[in-house]
Amino acid sequence: MTVVTNEQNELIPTRTVTGWRVCIDYRALNDATRKDHFPLPFIDQMVEKLAGHAYYCFLDGYSGYHQVAIAPEDQEKTTFTCPYGTFAFRRMPFGLCNAPATFQRCMISVFGDFIDHFMEVFMDDFSVYASSFNACLVNLGKVLQRCEETNLVLNWEKCHFMVKEGIVLGHKVSYRGIEVDKAKVDLIAKLPPPQSVKEVRGFLGHAGFYRRFIKDFSKIAKPLTNLLSKDAQFHFDDACLHAFRDLKEKLTTAPIVSAPAWDLPFEIMCDASNDTLGAVLGQRVEKRFHTIYYASRTMNDAQRNYATTEKELLAVIFAIEKFRPYLLLSKVIVFTDHSALRYLMSKSDAKPRLLRWILLLQEFDLEIKDRRGCENTVADHLSRLNPTYVENMHNSSARRVS
Repeated sequence: MTVVTNEQNELIPTRTVTGWRVCIDYRALNDATRKDHFPLPFIDQMVEKLAGHAYYCFLDGYSGYHQVAIAPEDQEKTTFTCPYGTFAFRRMPFGLCNAPATFQRCMISVFGDFIDHFMEVFMDDFSVYASSFNACLVNLGKVLQRCEETNLVLNWEKCHFMVKEGIVLGHKVSYRGIEVDKAKVDLIAKLPPPQSVKEVRGFLGHAGFYRRFIKDFSKIAKPLTNLLSKDAQFHFDDACLHAFRDLKEKLTTAPIVSAPAWDLPFEIMCDASNDTLGAVLGQRVEKRFHTIYYASRTMNDAQRNYATTEKELLAVIFAIEKFRPYLLLSKVIVFTDHSALRYLMSKSDAKPRLLRWILLLQEFDLEIKDRRGCENTVADHLSRLNPTYVENMHNSSARRVS
């Protein structure tokens, strides 16, 4: 039994779903199966589309895979043996390599004309949204009617209607923006110090899922990431313990990240240090800079030998490639503390490498502005981070509504 709070701050008990989920070992069948590479939605893009609305309805498909029928001539391929006999599935079971792609394709075909308008779909998690109560109610009616028409069954125990916030794919979305899932963060915050390299890697992987919310993530995690080096001995010293506790504290106080406003220009702050590139994507709303994404990466051995101007332009290239889905068809203002970049864009006699990079920027509506290093502190911090951190993110599809 779990307890949730409604709009009147009343505690409402909600029964959790219990039971067994059967999963068969289909490794031999999967090896012989032609792979279906139908893509799943990007988590970042999906939560950004959902954020910023007043009301939501979160729906969940009932035993989603089992709602997809298997062709009679293929049912025998799912045969399995148990103490009670030999059986074959008539509905799509868990464990098949193409099951996720097949199910996502089915959901896209069912709700394709709703997606991007008032609904988002990730496997059997359906999110309906609107800017007002009545509009959300109308949108919900359309979705439920489509479910009836296609015989798609929902799990009422996991459905939440007309709420103002909820957990989607490990992120809390609301009118305010995007936040971390406090329940998930609380679990991470209660973890004891790691006792092995495997536990360190697991902790950094779970914490790294919220990397976009935390400034200086790599710098904080440096002592822990050093333990992941190939020939490093595992010695969890005071520096590692401090980094472990600091990361947990940062997670519990992570800020609200804004969803992009597509009618406003994007601003990028870039900076390069000796071996690290840093970039911050954001937008200016009413003269205030709202952060959308933090990003940083290390340079390879060849890039570390670049001249200062080349490193600064490399930071711009990194930012443009990292944030490309946001920047296409939008006005982009790049702030850098290296003033020579403003004039480099118009040079025709630069080095071949620089010319290639400049050509890569031509497809963007780009404006480069000089900003002193003291005013470019966020990107400057990111570029000064230690180069040992390796990004290790795990997807999560848990959902909870506050």
